[in-house]
Amino acid sequence: MKILLIYPYCLEDRIYDYDIKAVPIGLYYIGAVLKENHHDVKILNWHNINKTPEKIKDILAKEKPDLIGISILHANRWGGIEIAQIAKKLDPGVKITFGGVGATFLWRHLLTNFPEIDFIVIGEGEYTFLALVNCIGKEDYKYIEKIKGIAFRKEGKVLKTEDAPFIENIDSLPIPAKYFRYQHVSSSRGCPWNCSFCGSPKFWKRKVRFHSPDYFVEQLDLLYKKGINFFYFSDDTFTLRKDRVIEICKKILERNLHITWFAISRVNYVSEEVLYWMRRAGCIQISYGVESGSEKIRDFLNKNIETRDIKRAFSLTTKYGILARAYFIYGCPGESWKTIQETIDLIHIIKPMSIIFYILDLFPGTALYSKFKKKFMVSDKIWLQHIEDIMYFETDPHLSREMILAFGKKLRRTYHENLHHYVDAIELIDKKELYRLHADFCSRMGMTFSHGDYAKIDAVKKKEETAEKLFKKALSYYPDHRAYLGLGIIKQKNRNHEESIRILSEGVKYFPDSESLNTCLGISYMNLGRFDKALSYLLKFPDSKGTLPYIAGCYKALGDLEREATSLERLRSLQREY
Repeated sequence: MKILLIYPYCLEDRIYDYDIKAVPIGLYYIGAVLKENHHDVKILNWHNINKTPEKIKDILAKEKPDLIGISILHANRWGGIEIAQIAKKLDPGVKITFGGVGATFLWRHLLTNFPEIDFIVIGEGEYTFLALVNCIGKEDYKYIEKIKGIAFRKEGKVLKTEDAPFIENIDSLPIPAKYFRYQHVSSSRGCPWNCSFCGSPKFWKRKVRFHSPDYFVEQLDLLYKKGINFFYFSDDTFTLRKDRVIEICKKILERNLHITWFAISRVNYVSEEVLYWMRRAGCIQISYGVESGSEKIRDFLNKNIETRDIKRAFSLTTKYGILARAYFIYGCPGESWKTIQETIDLIHIIKPMSIIFYILDLFPGTALYSKFKKKFMVSDKIWLQHIEDIMYFETDPHLSREMILAFGKKLRRTYHENLHHYVDAIELIDKKELYRLHADFCSRMGMTFSHGDYAKIDAVKKKEETAEKLFKKALSYYPDHRAYLGLGIIKQKNRNHEESIRILSEGVKYFPDSESLNTCLGISYMNLGRFDKALSYLLKFPDSKGTLPYIAGCYKALGDLEREATSLERLRSLQREY
């Protein structure tokens, strides 16, 4: 069968789309199972295809799928519905299946109100979807009723079969990296905790199943060989089993995988030993759900973490040269200026190097959403509105939109205004085997202030000064390419070209083949009018679109018009090629 697996777009645009642009890893597992069973499968990441909506019809008409599987989280449900409607208009015979967390919790609502949807795969979908595909392929619709874990219509009624059991041995699944390229990976499924704002407890039943370290690292290795060297480890709590995490890290090192990666953890599930091995194996960021500085609010959210554990986790994570990222939720029950100040006070103590602030949302499948339905006697019909979610504050007479906006503004402004103080407080553990990694940590942070996200935020103070401190700190540990370049650019920007030349020249000794260092060095010599010297660095890269304009500029300054013209023609030729 010709099958398209589609990850659709959300209803609303995001300023930052990194949380919604990645195809869920489950879709790749479904694709791999289908390919192992000789089906023709394509995975389409359509998270932003609504920017060019005409492509939806064009691609569907070209592909002519027999079946379309659409992955629904929740905010993208309208995108999935619109794609299904377009597909049915093109080919009324195409079968449309929804799956994922959002479809699992709204299966009855979706099938009742949207005739374009033929089936819902409920829960873990790999083998349920395969069984459904096989039935559709054989047109054996009677057997569909025997498949566990699906919902469908029969004679005008919406029916659901019994739940499918979880896959006990998830290593039995084919590794998706055999067939696909992706960066979001997971070494486990499920979460043992019971946070009231999260759908995981209901979806995964608070059970956790693990891939073996060999399976997981083999997946990384396959992707690494496909040219991927940065990963998001998407486990709800990657550090749940200490020995297993250390084994994974050691296997990454044994295989000589030069990768970097982000992970997610809980503040009460990290230790110095785990952080040491994670850093050595390439971890550069860990995200922790702190949620609030108010213990009462954390208790209401059923977060079940202690303030002392929060402080300890952030201190240790930074100590090992891993960026500690904090998630905070505001606009919760009982939120006030007092609880906002408690959150600010905690931020000043833990000094996170990155923060994401969210307003509390109510989603199907969460305990908070169930309470909302009972309290206000509403049904899932509310999702017939063109909305992504329901903000909690909209249901609480003690909170207003103006208050929420003020809370968010205060949190973000205070954090950004104090960020340079948090950087000044960084203390890294004195372990020589980590010096190179410490340099990498400091230079990454430095670039964030000089060229990255923080450089673009007006509220962040002393950006250049902070960046310079971090670059110098990096070089005090180890010769770091990024630090030499960042420091050289700062000196160049401030017209201190002699100092820029000194720093960049030192960097070139360690990294003689670096185009960026050599080009920057050449520009500094050009700024001093030393064009012959500049050319000695720029001409190392005579076919680079980045250096050719400067090469031409040097020849022009030296009066060599013929070589200037040749350089410009070469540049135009390269631009035409691209």
